[in-house]
Amino acid sequence: MGAGRCARSARDGAIIGLKDGGFGFIPFEEIKWARAWRQGEHLGPSVKDTAQVLSVGDVIAVEAGAADATVTLASFWDAKGKPLGAVQSYKLRQVPEIDGGLVAMDPHTGRVLAMVGGFDYAASQYNRAVQAERQPGSAFKPFVYAAALDNGFTPASLVLDAPFVIDQGDGLGKWKPKNSSNKFYGPSTLRLGIEKSRNLMTVRLAQHIGVPTIMNYANKFGLAENMEPTLASSLGAGEVTLLQLTAAYGMLVNGGKEIKPSLIDRVQDRRGKTIFRHDERTCMPCELTWDQNQREPALPDNRAQVLDPLTAYQMVSMLQGVVQNGTGQKIKWLGKPLAGKTGTTNDSLDAWFIGFSADLAVGVFTGFDKPRSLGDGEEGSSVAVPIFRDFMKEALKDEPGVPFRMPSGIRLVRVNADTGQPATLGDEHVVLEAFKPGTEPRAGQYAVLDGSLEVGKTKSTIRKGTGGIY
Repeated sequence: MGAGRCARSARDGAIIGLKDGGFGFIPFEEIKWARAWRQGEHLGPSVKDTAQVLSVGDVIAVEAGAADATVTLASFWDAKGKPLGAVQSYKLRQVPEIDGGLVAMDPHTGRVLAMVGGFDYAASQYNRAVQAERQPGSAFKPFVYAAALDNGFTPASLVLDAPFVIDQGDGLGKWKPKNSSNKFYGPSTLRLGIEKSRNLMTVRLAQHIGVPTIMNYANKFGLAENMEPTLASSLGAGEVTLLQLTAAYGMLVNGGKEIKPSLIDRVQDRRGKTIFRHDERTCMPCELTWDQNQREPALPDNRAQVLDPLTAYQMVSMLQGVVQNGTGQKIKWLGKPLAGKTGTTNDSLDAWFIGFSADLAVGVFTGFDKPRSLGDGEEGSSVAVPIFRDFMKEALKDEPGVPFRMPSGIRLVRVNADTGQPATLGDEHVVLEAFKPGTEPRAGQYAVLDGSLEVGKTKSTIRKGTGGIY
């Protein structure tokens, strides 16, 4: 609604009285989104008339439009008979029942740069960024894949995407995980598995490398406190906070260095003596006298190494593929190096996106305080990804596109993204893949993890061959 538009009847929108005694106008275009709620998180019929949404006497929430967005109300007068004339245009809003949180963190230090714990602190002091323990779903998968990369797999390794069934014991029935698409895709590379968030591939990986190994990696990244040692945990069946998960992703992008989230850098007493400091490093040269011509002192890096830097970069590269080709594609139009992973729990109870640039880690969680479905088909890609995208648009608008830092030792090889084999002339789907020295694929040699099952117990096998795919 631009400046100078004329509203001649209530059908054009709704005239509203403001708290300060003034008047405003909500154009119908800003009302028709408010379709009725239906049981099961469904939308009612399309809004055709303002009266379907608003009635005289309703108390509503509105947001002012642009400063020059005015509407001339023809043939409308106030209680004193004075023509209303031009009034400010407004947008209809509502207090959402869904809630969530956002954390922005420096991945090199763990310092929390921004935090949102809910929609309105005045309405609820519950901080969903640090207090809500929820299942991360597929947002946990990168740590399963990191464990696999440290245990003989590469981003081009093939894992079978096919039905997987385990008998859980007497009276417990069979566990049958499935992909969100309810389809099976056959042998696929680890990169494709993380980009498309394939559940069956992840379970096969976890079965092969062992649940104790998965739990060990979860513990390294600070995610194991509320996680049971079961295969379901590989799909994010444990519980974590948004702050914990964002810090864990920060450890991936910073080269595998441990960080501890911090809201307070330092505390001093009334005499200026430091009684608490988050950064416990000692800088001996800082205590010496130095002038402007000297170099800045080099601070020691005493952070624990929780992941091989080469593995960390491989994961960053694969998570960058999530943004470029996978479930986070809505982010790539920002045109800057970004990576991350979506997460969605059963029945769409929780939706996540945890991602990062080279120097900023950001986590987004969305869900109802009393868990219930967000709606049929709602996922991290549809709910959390747009929030991450809009935040990063503002956070990085004045920043250059800093590429992710690649450690020495990584070998970049062009491979066929479908088969994991070295790319050849004529291949259409080619990716520049990151390998550790000596793990580069060779033409005609491959292995497929099929995770075949025996009655009453599980086993994993790797089929090898040349000239085809099993």
